[in-house]
Amino acid sequence: MAQKSTIYKVELSVSDMDRHYYETHKLTVAKHPSETDERLMVRILAFSLNAHEQLEMTKGLSTDYEPDIWQKSLSGELELWVALGLPSEKVVRQSCGKGSKVIVYSYGGRTAEMWWEKLKNNTTRFDNLQVMNFSQEETRDLGELVNRSMKVQVNIQDGEVMVGVDDRIVYVTPIEWKNAA
Repeated sequence: MAQKSTIYKVELSVSDMDRHYYETHKLTVAKHPSETDERLMVRILAFSLNAHEQLEMTKGLSTDYEPDIWQKSLSGELELWVALGLPSEKVVRQSCGKGSKVIVYSYGGRTAEMWWEKLKNNTTRFDNLQVMNFSQEETRDLGELVNRSMKVQVNIQDGEVMVGVDDRIVYVTPIEWKNAA
């Protein structure tokens, strides 16, 4: 019998001083059986960094042809495609053909660095691609914040991110590996 996803209720308050975005999102997040707590929190962090009223979590891991997060215009055009982890060159190329802007949030320490070294020269032609990296220590610490019903406060200022759950706080500094033109 296949395992079912675990449902997490998240009240996400985003204060993004860099983009002047201040909203609270009530999210129901399905955690795929193969997804770790760390990846779940990276998804929530990526959502926070791109928060918008049209932004949505997708089926992600359970669907090959969808990103983890996307934003569609009111007329249905795919404005933002957000992928997590270390997608293959083929997936990156296909994503860049589908979304107006594509952001990959990588993590995983040395493995992520090796992935980017292999991929970066083949991504220069994609003006709509941005690649950001999170340190292994920061994402591991984020994974320790998880609980089934969370009130998450995310403050973003000058590219620095503070993620708070209950009385615990993790500071994250996303590193830009590639900027979209």
